[in-house]
Amino acid sequence: MTDATPKPSPSRGDPTWVAPALTRDEKTRVVGKTPVFFGPPLAILTDGKQNTMEISGRLNLAAERYLEILKHHGLELSEPERQCLRHICNTGFMSPLEIRELPMEVGMTAFNCDGLDKDALALKLDAASFADLVVIVESLGF
Repeated sequence: MTDATPKPSPSRGDPTWVAPALTRDEKTRVVGKTPVFFGPPLAILTDGKQNTMEISGRLNLAAERYLEILKHHGLELSEPERQCLRHICNTGFMSPLEIRELPMEVGMTAFNCDGLDKDALALKLDAASFADLVVIVESLGF
């Protein structure tokens, strides 16, 4: 016969304790300090901020606004269009200038696949805002 008494779960501090997976909403809780390299964009963004709280506040505000841009911008793309852009972006890091040049790159790429109309894609990208282009690049993982 099995023991019906439930075994207690390990708690924080117990070496067998494993932190529960966080949902997207739970990720907003404080998780501690993280060292961050301040390259030129972050240095410019936080210029004049004197203490950790001011710097942290500025970074979190920028991140919050960026997440809203990701939610409310972008374009509807067909799978062939996404494949074409994935091919173009596959160099890895995409600078702001390279993102702005996506319409031109579509016209110059040798990439082709069934269902791809490069002229229509270039026009669609040319009419898009920079925020829309950033969201496309982000959605492709670059």
